[in-house]
Amino acid sequence: MRVTIMKMNLSRACQIAFAGMLLLGSVQTTYAQMVVNGTAFQVQGLVGVGRMAASLRDEHGETFGSISGLVADTSSWTKSGNTYSGIFYASPDRGYNVAGTIDYTARINTIAMSFTPVATNLSGLNQNQIGLTLTKSTLLYETSSNGSTSPLSGIDPVPGGISTGGARPSMGSLPALPQGYNGKLSLDAEGIVKLSDGSTLISDEYGPSIYRFSKDGQFIGALPVANSVRPVRNGVNDFSSNNPTVGQPAPTPANPTFGRANNQGFEGLSLSPDGKTLFVALQSAARQDLANAATRDNTRLFTYDVSDVNQITLTGEYAVQLPKFQQGGSTLVAAQSEILALSDSQILILPRDSNGFQVGTQTSNLRRVDVIDISNATNILDESYESQIAPGGILNSAITPAQYTPFLDINNNAELARFGLVNGVLPGLNNLSEKWEGMALLPTLDPNRPNDYFLFIANDNDFATTDGFQVGVSYNDGKDIDTMFLAYRVTISTVPEAESYALLILGLGLVGFAVRRKNQN
Repeated sequence: MRVTIMKMNLSRACQIAFAGMLLLGSVQTTYAQMVVNGTAFQVQGLVGVGRMAASLRDEHGETFGSISGLVADTSSWTKSGNTYSGIFYASPDRGYNVAGTIDYTARINTIAMSFTPVATNLSGLNQNQIGLTLTKSTLLYETSSNGSTSPLSGIDPVPGGISTGGARPSMGSLPALPQGYNGKLSLDAEGIVKLSDGSTLISDEYGPSIYRFSKDGQFIGALPVANSVRPVRNGVNDFSSNNPTVGQPAPTPANPTFGRANNQGFEGLSLSPDGKTLFVALQSAARQDLANAATRDNTRLFTYDVSDVNQITLTGEYAVQLPKFQQGGSTLVAAQSEILALSDSQILILPRDSNGFQVGTQTSNLRRVDVIDISNATNILDESYESQIAPGGILNSAITPAQYTPFLDINNNAELARFGLVNGVLPGLNNLSEKWEGMALLPTLDPNRPNDYFLFIANDNDFATTDGFQVGVSYNDGKDIDTMFLAYRVTISTVPEAESYALLILGLGLVGFAVRRKNQN
């Protein structure tokens, strides 16, 4: 039987052996490989940096909204020589706000990108490998039954829900939605996804909600959302985030007693590569699933079936346990700021602390891209314990959370230093800022390395500039934080099954045997 197998697979074994020898001889390994449920991940290194000036303004004359959500137009991705080009779509959040929120019109920004990566063994580099140009800013609006239009606003919803005008009641397929005192739909935009029909989904912190817009920015619907994350105060859905605009009341109590915490809504949104599964993640644990800041790690990830864009359905709800870190004498949780789907069961996730350039300790303790896998996780949707999965911050023992594996350390100072950057206090603008909230993955188009990709990671500068302008008013934040992109080369590949490993070993053995016979002759 062994001889028969050898004859049947000899050609395949030699092919695998040859491929293995090429691989071993051509790749300089910088980071260790990790394997998650049959998928191998490896960081090759940081290969590019780019900036957009903090003072940049869009076509409407307003300060550019930076990156709260990011998605790549894969159809635009091309390579010419050593240079790549493509298009990103980015969602800014609710506008510049220090003393409460403002009536900033929600929008989608289009960014043209030119990218010439550098080798991972070079240093003393400038921060100009990624060229970024804001080409369009599409305002988001809704049309009423009488044909009039109204822009969506970043303004904080009125406390009290429907009875006070802080929410619109559910109607038909539309869930209840947050609303400002001026009657406009409220949107604190975070994640962004493009569907097959050209429409756009944007996840929202306030609801938390998932809005849908046509190609030209018109509101055309919203997805259903599980009650487990809808904020409740005083027995009603209350979408206020305790960031009232000037002259408007603050909510009581400040935080909801149930559902998403203030400013901790649907922070991450992503579509699987096959376009059939939508993922959306709560930034940190729902209020009923925490006891204090150290126990908000049991957050929730939802899946939707979007194979038919006209019949999108909620299909899953999973527990994800976020990483913790030490800061001073305290244990804290690194809330997630973005997700990126790799398949219908694996996604990248970006957890971070609240430190960075001129914020907090300025030196970040945790800022990473990790891998989560829900293949063996418990789908808690419609289960008896769905409403509360972690009493007192402790996950219910009946629930298996998503598998969670650390992957890429953004705070790696050896890598950052190659481009003059640092995680820590440094004069000038080269200390990484606090909020990194965008991810996109694009192929290297290298025929010799078909499993290599560029992972782009972008920050949200919170509209921080000393020369700002929004909603008809100039402002000075007291600091300039550029929008920045980092590009890492990574390898993501399927691990060969046991039979393939056996064939690889067999093939190598056959090659060695052939060499020995030749030498003997």
